[in-house]
Amino acid sequence: MKILFACGGTAGHINPALATANYIRSRYPDTQVLFIGSPKGMEARLVPEAGYDFAPVELKGIQRRLSWHNFCYNLSSMELLCTCWGKIRRILQQFQPDVVVGTGGYVSGPVLRKAAQMGFRTVTHESNAYPGVTTRLIAKTADKVLLAVPEAAAHLECRQEPIVTGSPVREEILFADRAAAREKLGVGDRVCILSFGGSLGAERINRAIAEVVAHFAPTGRTHHIHATGAYGTELFPECLRELGADITGDPHLDIREYLRDMADCLAAADLVICRSGAMTLTELEAAGRASILIPSPNVAENHQYHNAMVLAEHGAAVVIEEKDLTGERLCQTIEELIADPARLEELGKRAASLARLDANERISREILELIPQGDTQGR
Repeated sequence: MKILFACGGTAGHINPALATANYIRSRYPDTQVLFIGSPKGMEARLVPEAGYDFAPVELKGIQRRLSWHNFCYNLSSMELLCTCWGKIRRILQQFQPDVVVGTGGYVSGPVLRKAAQMGFRTVTHESNAYPGVTTRLIAKTADKVLLAVPEAAAHLECRQEPIVTGSPVREEILFADRAAAREKLGVGDRVCILSFGGSLGAERINRAIAEVVAHFAPTGRTHHIHATGAYGTELFPECLRELGADITGDPHLDIREYLRDMADCLAAADLVICRSGAMTLTELEAAGRASILIPSPNVAENHQYHNAMVLAEHGAAVVIEEKDLTGERLCQTIEELIADPARLEELGKRAASLARLDANERISREILELIPQGDTQGR
């Protein structure tokens, strides 16, 4: 059995593909898996680290804001697109996959389109409530369109009826032990706040969280874990200094660049403050955590806002748009939530009700159904 995955650009496109590949290979160890992606994208590092073969095809996305720099960038992107078809064809001919799976991003579009033209079976998975351009185009020719949430179907024209499967969830998120995580992180009996703005960090979130730290740290009520992101390692301490907040030696302030133990942090948290990328929300739902969501306005089709509103409309999260974000408002919202434990618990329960904990199995089943039965059993 041979499966080719096409993904790239962001972790939100790469991680679902890796999770699906891991799930299938754990049950069919002889499955041959190949990933196609950009040699300059993070997939070029993440895929080999996960133990899978990687075929590079140089492609770039399209910048949508009008500027001379973006015009030149987009010309370069179109040149790469025009020259990639031959290489994609050769990879498909050599590997001869039983099915080609795309999880979004600028790489998956050309790969799935060429695969369909050559007669290979294709599946696309969309994690966002508002599908990206790639999914909207590929949905018209794909053999199967898989969705994380039913709200996405209204924005698609599909060859086949789309199937709601949820998004893959890392098993460590599902099985994390809350009591053990809180003990390990030194939370004690305090309210645990977890906040982050992505691997690079978000300036507006870092500035607002600095005010939250300055407000709550002296009260002794909270244990706060905050990831500044790469761009916030210098900004965040500077913001604290400007606010006159001295956090030196405080055991209940855990400030770091990146969350390498997300499963433990989510398990320990009572309240999470974060962006609303699809994979982040999938993990919030799986963990059943109350959240304050601050959608990034700097994403295609404003999809993070649509993602966040799915939870808000189900009473599963509080949403503050970035244009309305201030440290004062964030502090006030946190005060209201931690003063009402019943509401915090209810937000978490409603988030958990949206989770599809069998998404890995559902997605894998839909993919494998396209492969002749003898191929899955005989290898």
